[in-house]
Amino acid sequence: MEALISLPSSHSFHLSALPSKPPHPLPSLPFHRHHSIKTHHRIFSPTKTTRLNAQLSSSPATTITGLPGAEARTGGEKFNWFAHWYPLAPVCDLDKRAPNAKTVMGLDVVIWWDRHEGRWQVFDDRCPHRLAPLSEGRVDPWGRLQCVYHGWCFDGNGSCKYIPQAPPNGPPVHTFNKACAAVYPSVEQNKIVWFWPSTDPEYKDILMKQKPPYIPELDDPSYTSPMGTRDLPYGYEVLIENLMDPAHVRYAHRGIMRIPKREVPGRANADREGGMPMEITIETLNITGFLAKQELGYGKFVAPCVFYAIPGWSPEDGSVSSLNIQEERKIAKVGPSNWQKSCFVPTKSDAMVVAFRNWLRKYSNNQVDWGTLPTAHLPPTPPKEQLMDRYWSHVVQCGSCRVALKGLRKLEVFLQVISIASIGIVAASKQGLMSTITRTAVVSAAVLCFLASRWLSHFIYKNFYFHDYSHAFR
Repeated sequence: MEALISLPSSHSFHLSALPSKPPHPLPSLPFHRHHSIKTHHRIFSPTKTTRLNAQLSSSPATTITGLPGAEARTGGEKFNWFAHWYPLAPVCDLDKRAPNAKTVMGLDVVIWWDRHEGRWQVFDDRCPHRLAPLSEGRVDPWGRLQCVYHGWCFDGNGSCKYIPQAPPNGPPVHTFNKACAAVYPSVEQNKIVWFWPSTDPEYKDILMKQKPPYIPELDDPSYTSPMGTRDLPYGYEVLIENLMDPAHVRYAHRGIMRIPKREVPGRANADREGGMPMEITIETLNITGFLAKQELGYGKFVAPCVFYAIPGWSPEDGSVSSLNIQEERKIAKVGPSNWQKSCFVPTKSDAMVVAFRNWLRKYSNNQVDWGTLPTAHLPPTPPKEQLMDRYWSHVVQCGSCRVALKGLRKLEVFLQVISIASIGIVAASKQGLMSTITRTAVVSAAVLCFLASRWLSHFIYKNFYFHDYSHAFR
């Protein structure tokens, strides 16, 4: 089940249906190098469940060079990836009874419920004692975060409150600054936990100066806004490209998404999927992002970027394999700085992709400034079952999916029990005690229950574990 798939972002992707009106900012969700999240947003329709879904129109011009004066305006400055709020997780998927581990921008953090302050706290996921992960610990009976390795306990401010190994009549070592856990500024907004990726004391009150993007509709009870997260096995740059490329949808997601076909003059029966030219132009591009004019309005990329949110049980697996293998690895071989030389992008449907690559080159040296040192080489390509896994990448993190899976598993067992019991009843009954019609009905019910259980087993595996896609037969 896929809900809010998010990208790193403290800003948002704007999409307006009216060309004359600027769009509303959208929310974002957690992500890290191999953990992308896209948030969808559409103008909601009150009173009924709304599918948060952003359809991006195709990209702009073939080559988009830096706009005149852009370098002069920015003074050659670079984008600071760590000067923005990032979403960690929707509150609905967090457990107040235990610490919750997350990785965002290469930073390992732990989210836990501080019952004394009545709020979620975000700590660096390592105990100052021996660097054990605090996310493997527990919230003790006194409401403190306890390290599971040696039992050190911390309050919501990161202060160490108890060291079991320290003698009670000895020096109060738990009060030393080095005994404190590192705390990140955090806030709950729009039913999402956000954090500022720095434990430097100077950012302790950053919330007073800069707040995460606020989306009023997400707090409006007249709207329905399902949320969730999913880890995707490819990098931020490739995912952003994919989300800015509406032209791929008709081909890569054929048979997965319902896409209405439009008639294009002079293009009758040109191909089965109905691809078409797209008119997109880039109007401005600077360190904060760029503005793209599309057929139905404007699209605004504001770095780090939030794109669109999708609810429900429709994971976007169609292009996972090709994205990971064909794009990220091949781009890594030629080098990000040679992207435009290696790729042939002659149509306006690639305008936003080209603009994003230009922005990344100009303001971020063609890469995300991860909080951890990058490895020299990408890891080996995992098998498709691992690459397109749904259970570990999403289901275990999503409360509604876990409940649905548990219920369906119970139904599967129930159907199997009914099937076996029905056959047992028929076999145990003496001749003449059960009429032929009744016997036939019971056997038929047993067979139907068995077939239903097999179908349900396949349904569970396909929707909650792994579902293969063959584009050649879609």
